[in-house]
Amino acid sequence: MILNQLTPRIGSNKKGKRLGRGTGSGTGKTSTRGDKGAKSRSGNSIKLGFEGGQMPLYKRIPKLGFQNITNKKYKIFNLDNIEYIINMGKVKRNLINNNVLRQIGCLKKKECFKILGRGELTHKIKIWAHKFSKTASLKIQKLGGKTERL
Repeated sequence: MILNQLTPRIGSNKKGKRLGRGTGSGTGKTSTRGDKGAKSRSGNSIKLGFEGGQMPLYKRIPKLGFQNITNKKYKIFNLDNIEYIINMGKVKRNLINNNVLRQIGCLKKKECFKILGRGELTHKIKIWAHKFSKTASLKIQKLGGKTERL
């Protein structure tokens, strides 16, 4: 089998109707559109999902779920994640805030983040975050570090 010698199966390709080619063709004058109404005119397009004035299906079906527009979703960083970032040498002056995490590629532009207490820290560090868990702030302060909310 050679790709340039492939042809479609016999009868699978049909020529389209030639519309508007005179009354003798059988599809002249109105070009099979009928005499009157919006569908007979050019420029007519019915909105997707339109059901002739009946309430469309997408409006009849109940919507599921609820999206609270004031709810903030926080990206979570545990202390072992922070320790890993420090050990990789990506943090200068033992200072972590949203700008540092953005430069590393851990945060997007408008994301908020929360520090949780899983794992252990071995470095004295100053962290600015949107939220802290109690255990995380206690572990950071036990080493002499500081926690400040943004």
